Amino acid sequence: MIQPAQERVQLSHVVGANAPPLREQTIGAALRDAAQRWPERDALVSVAEGVRLNFAELSARATNIAAGLLSLGLKPGDRIGVWSPNNVGWALTQFAAAEAGLILVTINPAYRLSELEHALTTVQVAAVVCTESFKTSNYITMLEQLAPEIAASQIGELDSARLPNLRLAVKLGGPPRSGWIDLSAVEARASDALRADIDRIGVTISATDPVNVQFTSGTTGLPKGATLSHRNILNNGTMVGRALGLKTGDRLCIPVPLYHCFGMVMGNLACLTHGATMVYPAAGFDPAAVLATIEREHCTHLYGVPTMFIAMLAHDDFAGTDFRSLRGGCMAGAPCPIEVMQQVIERMNMSEVTIAYGMTETSPVSFQTSRDDPVKQRIATVGRVQAHLECKVVGPDGATLPIGETGELCTKGYAVMMGYWGDDTRTAEAIDADGFMHTGDLATIDAEGYCRIVGRIKDMIIRGGENIYPREIEEFLYQHPEIEDVAVVGVPDEHFGEEVCAWIRCKAGSSLTSAMVADCCRDQISHYKIPRYIRIVNEFPTTVTGKIQKFRIREIMTAELAATR
Repeated sequence: MIQPAQERVQLSHVVGANAPPLREQTIGAALRDAAQRWPERDALVSVAEGVRLNFAELSARATNIAAGLLSLGLKPGDRIGVWSPNNVGWALTQFAAAEAGLILVTINPAYRLSELEHALTTVQVAAVVCTESFKTSNYITMLEQLAPEIAASQIGELDSARLPNLRLAVKLGGPPRSGWIDLSAVEARASDALRADIDRIGVTISATDPVNVQFTSGTTGLPKGATLSHRNILNNGTMVGRALGLKTGDRLCIPVPLYHCFGMVMGNLACLTHGATMVYPAAGFDPAAVLATIEREHCTHLYGVPTMFIAMLAHDDFAGTDFRSLRGGCMAGAPCPIEVMQQVIERMNMSEVTIAYGMTETSPVSFQTSRDDPVKQRIATVGRVQAHLECKVVGPDGATLPIGETGELCTKGYAVMMGYWGDDTRTAEAIDADGFMHTGDLATIDAEGYCRIVGRIKDMIIRGGENIYPREIEEFLYQHPEIEDVAVVGVPDEHFGEEVCAWIRCKAGSSLTSAMVADCCRDQISHYKIPRYIRIVNEFPTTVTGKIQKFRIREIMTAELAATR
């Protein structure tokens, strides 16, 4: 049982258990172990592509692709970008890169030209693997806009003026294209000699070597490249899977994007280390595809951010879906509304569902509820600190606060990133001299070690000297039977400094108005917490992972209010 640090039991400082021991191995070694332990078990199922791979096949194909990449001039330590929605090629690239000693750079499928160029040049990417297109994005065309030299180049010998480090362009399917090589052709280049080279490289790779760079989706400034080691993410995937109760033969439905830690670490690596199956319903999130996949593939676990679960609960196919195979899963990526969590437990048969909290810079999970936690704690908190981690809540002066007081959550231990790629200054700003990662999240820790996330420091609303936490208002509004989703932000105000604004998405058939929302708040919450501005909207601005972009709501409202003054 995880307990608050005994010597500081009255402070918001918790230390995780020392067991089970951390894995001191690489992802490539873990894949080979899985292939030996469960060779015939399903490792990966991509429903939309109609592909099924067992662990032996997954390992063999990853090794062949790793060998093929070496034959094309890549060497350990080189960075290889993957720019694609969820598919088998993505997963194969992830595991092949780890085997070859390459550093996987996960690129957001929503990136446009300037963001792509920033990612590729910041970490000096040597090779890019991308799908042809997805939704409104044509990845091949965009990459060729940055590097028009691709078409006339020999495979593996690209010389681009704008992307000087990029040497190799690999595509996932589609018709042949000059200057590009298909991933299947990379795989076909493998030979016994090259596979032997991969074996020799495997011995030289350390668990503490970098294996992944993920760009954080900052709301201001250019994204930062969080650098993660084999030890960081393999252990975090293991710990998350353990908290879920994953076991050999379980089947995890992964509709969250692989480019994010939620998909590639909590999903792929949790399955890898527990002998469970990674199940991809579709290239991107589609509630109908997820519901059909749960039933067809007899999924035992399901992942999603709150907006995904909200979409599934509201879908026309929901009532006809058989959820009997489900027993658990994880909701993470954003604070979970209590009402949504209750519905997921009761209507989706997910009695063992957990809540997880973390950030890319902590690999990602640092707190997670347990399957046997009381429902009250699984609904209202993000659980207790994970094993081998240490967390505390601090005030503006950096001092640890008493239990129950609100402050910034800080995390220390194996999961903290190696740093931001090539940016010692911002790394030092994020990780203090004692090794604690400052999350920027406001939290409380109670006497039993349970953590509650109150909001982001930058999202806290200060109205006339009163500190207002948007999460509290959101939880109140979620109780309204006609409200499906809500986001509360602060907007500038000449008199109070900031005022409360709520964007609300209503359930189908609702006739709810802004005035009716305001009326339901009166005498129920403090007057200064009642939103002054209420907008009924059809949709929210969101990231690819489904997180609501509150900064965009704030920008839109600020511009709207300025235009009326």
